[in-house]
Amino acid sequence: MSKVRVLVGTRKGAFILSSDASRKKWTVDGPHFAGWEIYHLKGSPADPDRLYASQSSGWFGQVLQRSDDGGKSWSAAGNQFLYDGTPGTHKWYDGSDHPWEFKRVWHLEPSLDDPDKVYAGVEDAAFFQSTDGAKTWQELPGLREHPSAGEWAPGAGGMCLHTIVIDPTNADRIYIAISAAGVFRSDDTGKSWKPANKGLRSNTMPDEDSEVGHCVHRIAMHPSRPNTLFMQKHWDVLRTDDGAESWREVSGNLPTDFGFVIDVNANEPETVYVIPITSDSHHFVMDGKLRVYRSKTGGDDWEALTNGLPQENCYVNVLRDSMAVDTLDPSGIYFGTSGGQVYVSPDGGDNWDAIVHDLPAVLSVEVQTLK
Repeated sequence: MSKVRVLVGTRKGAFILSSDASRKKWTVDGPHFAGWEIYHLKGSPADPDRLYASQSSGWFGQVLQRSDDGGKSWSAAGNQFLYDGTPGTHKWYDGSDHPWEFKRVWHLEPSLDDPDKVYAGVEDAAFFQSTDGAKTWQELPGLREHPSAGEWAPGAGGMCLHTIVIDPTNADRIYIAISAAGVFRSDDTGKSWKPANKGLRSNTMPDEDSEVGHCVHRIAMHPSRPNTLFMQKHWDVLRTDDGAESWREVSGNLPTDFGFVIDVNANEPETVYVIPITSDSHHFVMDGKLRVYRSKTGGDDWEALTNGLPQENCYVNVLRDSMAVDTLDPSGIYFGTSGGQVYVSPDGGDNWDAIVHDLPAVLSVEVQTLK
């Protein structure tokens, strides 16, 4: 029987939640790296026992962790990311006399077919890869050297490269999202990049139709349709059907189109999920009600999903890496909150239950479907 493993990164450690295919009874393992911020924790699609974690602290620096046994044991990797003694800063040593200062690793994206290959997105925005299981890292400098880089500016959470999406039909094609610069696409495995933001509008910018400078919060893709991506922007929910050559708004009847997460049902490529937040100045759900919104029409119309979720006196946030979808049928949908709850719907969003309450604030949620 299949099993699921939910990987949760929090402000004060990592947790691993496990269940069988019913997704009703759960075991909770953790905290791993207690007291550390775990910005992202993700497993390799090529090896279910290979996990990677981004562990960071303003006082003790950036550490990358690797597990080869599904999280039972861990080893530190990637010691080129070093702390220089100043709280909140770390440095990347590439052999030059002038190491480059950065803040943290936001996102880890393992290769779809090679457990030793993994990409990393950092703040300030830069793109790295490792081909030896995170033992050593190489920056792919084409992104940071892009002609538009001087126009990038940090969003409220920093100038972070927070999302990496690999085309499952073409390993050379990679999409990234940067806050606040926008989406970029590479067709040569990260060596060069082009902006992919046509159709985005941001009225807080001097030129609201600018090619770069948009605050993109999250992008998601269904593997069966790699040219179709969905986006949750600072304001607006959008989609593209031409590999991010152009975007169109699909906010439809959402009560607000501000939010951080967006994901796609594993069995239904036109079924999309978002969690609207009140506004960019009020980072909590609307009206004290925790509601997931689902569109079964690719964004043409949206319905509120509330069964099992608190509908009064709830003022949590759900951050950009904190929603995930498993590949069982029906798909399980998962998300974690700033209040430390991790919720699951084993039936595609119709009904919800809390797997666990009262963790530290959740920063990321990923899920593995295991045989």
